[in-house]
Amino acid sequence: MRVIDLSSAVDASGWEPDPIVHEIMTPAEGARHMAAEMKEHFGLDFDPADLPGGELLSLDTLTLTSHTGTHVDAPSHYGSTGSYGRPRNIDEMPLDWFLRPAVVLDVSDVGTGVIGVDRLEKAIAEAGYVPQPLDIVLLHTGASRYAGTPRYFTDFAGLDGPATDHLLDLGVRVIGTDAWSLDAPFGHMIRAFQETGEPSVLWPAHFAGRRREYCQVERLAQLDTLPVCGFEVSCFPVKIAGAGAGWTRAVALIGE
Repeated sequence: MRVIDLSSAVDASGWEPDPIVHEIMTPAEGARHMAAEMKEHFGLDFDPADLPGGELLSLDTLTLTSHTGTHVDAPSHYGSTGSYGRPRNIDEMPLDWFLRPAVVLDVSDVGTGVIGVDRLEKAIAEAGYVPQPLDIVLLHTGASRYAGTPRYFTDFAGLDGPATDHLLDLGVRVIGTDAWSLDAPFGHMIRAFQETGEPSVLWPAHFAGRRREYCQVERLAQLDTLPVCGFEVSCFPVKIAGAGAGWTRAVALIGE
């Protein structure tokens, strides 16, 4: 079996609207930290110099949002209430949603803007495979080539409301994208709203989750390296109690 990494890194050197803070405690600093903690909490005295090289273990401390890097959005991210009942948090979602057969829909020609039902149906026809209930659908928009730069947050395509409902009508419960968001860019949506006054153009893919329970996987990578179908995706979210999202190391599992 081949395992293909579909995840984008949590990288403090890349550009983010909410910057990542990554602090690294060296093994030598870790030794001194451990000695201080042992003294404070357990009343134990220990000289770090007794360790080989005076080192213990390194420690990384990160400050970031749960939507940094490749992550899974839970229904509670979309709003505080749902027409189906209380939206579940990421630690409450059924694990069998996140290890499933997958299909890649190529919509990379859309550029920046909205993916409607017609374009989605065309991609399904081109794939030669109709997503089955609980399949994971991956949208290859081509946006991942801008990861780590400001363009990643402005130049991509996202689903409109009817296109999202179309996939949910097929029984899909996990939709992934290589873009920053499953919706169109903020600027695109806001300009469309200012021109039309139509609220349905604002975050329609996310707000669909207020009516129908489903999860999104955002900020995927390497979707262009995958076959159209005939493989599985594993994207189990980190179990963060009460959170609206959780990071995932998403991978494709391709049988030889």
